[in-house]
Amino acid sequence: MIGVTVLGSTGSIGVSTLDVVSRHPERFRVVALTANGNVDRLAEQCRRFHPFYAVMADQGAAARLAELLGGMPGGPRVLGGVEGLEQVASLAETQYVMAAIVGAAGLRPTLAAARSGKRVLLANKESLVMAGALLMEAIEDSGAELLPIDSEHNAIFQCLPGGFGRGLPEVGVERILLTASGGPFREWPAERLAAVTPDQACAHPVWRMGRKISVDSATLMNKGLEVIEACWLFGTSPDRVQVVIHPQSVIHSLVQYRDGSVLAQLGNPDMRTPIAHALAWPERLESGVAPLDLVEVGRLEFEAADLSRFPCLGLAFEAARTGGSAPAVLNAANEVAVAGFLDGRLGFPQIAELVDRTLQGMPLQAVEGGTLDTLLDIDRRARVLAGSLLGNYH
Repeated sequence: MIGVTVLGSTGSIGVSTLDVVSRHPERFRVVALTANGNVDRLAEQCRRFHPFYAVMADQGAAARLAELLGGMPGGPRVLGGVEGLEQVASLAETQYVMAAIVGAAGLRPTLAAARSGKRVLLANKESLVMAGALLMEAIEDSGAELLPIDSEHNAIFQCLPGGFGRGLPEVGVERILLTASGGPFREWPAERLAAVTPDQACAHPVWRMGRKISVDSATLMNKGLEVIEACWLFGTSPDRVQVVIHPQSVIHSLVQYRDGSVLAQLGNPDMRTPIAHALAWPERLESGVAPLDLVEVGRLEFEAADLSRFPCLGLAFEAARTGGSAPAVLNAANEVAVAGFLDGRLGFPQIAELVDRTLQGMPLQAVEGGTLDTLLDIDRRARVLAGSLLGNYH
């Protein structure tokens, strides 16, 4: 029986993970569930899956959860705070850790899982964007396994040959092609973007996601973060990564080889597919996802990503090429900008503007060989600067 901890179990990835796990009770046992502030949903999940531990990132929410579960026979041990998250990520009873906490908050527990030698199912791209060198070093030192959950990176992983860790050119790979749906504003004229509302930005045409990642998809920052993530996961440079708009979201990503071959992974847009792949790898198991019907799909369209309409993608490529502290600053500034947009303090086109101004205002700093505290300090200072710049917009 494989013990599974789900970091961020009340979000869309966490819910999908528990759906897949529930289909294979003979194979998986839920050891721990965690959430940020959704006490009611986590309590409901505890009653269904009977974990040994339940963690709320917020201490006050942890107290409310303990009260809700107080009468539950054999109920979980309730913990709170980042220390609780790190504890359940490194439990001896846990072999697999789904890292699905959104944003920089997921970095510490993800690192704890990596340092403990777990199979890390990585859905928290910010861990690699902020601290790629640190996380990859922890994976190598502990012998942990790192399997990507983002549908694009999971698709690439499936299309690469064994031994790609020697370097993509060594296994004949020319480049990686990351597909992007283009979000809800792909066909909007640029002049309309100034009037975009948070609800419009969160109404993704294909995927159902949380509000922050939905906005990132609308700006294409999500794809930019995935470019940085791909460089770390597959040991390549941003010049070997191309973003292609594919509105149907049926081809999840592609790998182009030296001999002219292009391999693609296709499937219905459902996160249970990459989750099931990572849970079972190198085997395959049933995920609950309907088979893909290409006749019903009818056509597959592709177009170039327009960096003039989606400047966030260009900023991410630039940060990837610059390296050092630039990706961490990019991520921190984007989180502040998206929060400002969702709160009505920032216009949609100003998200990229605020990120760019933060990048320009933060001196570039080397991070290779740095500590977690160094990276968190960069993140903190970038957020302070972005927050002060945000205050100038109203």
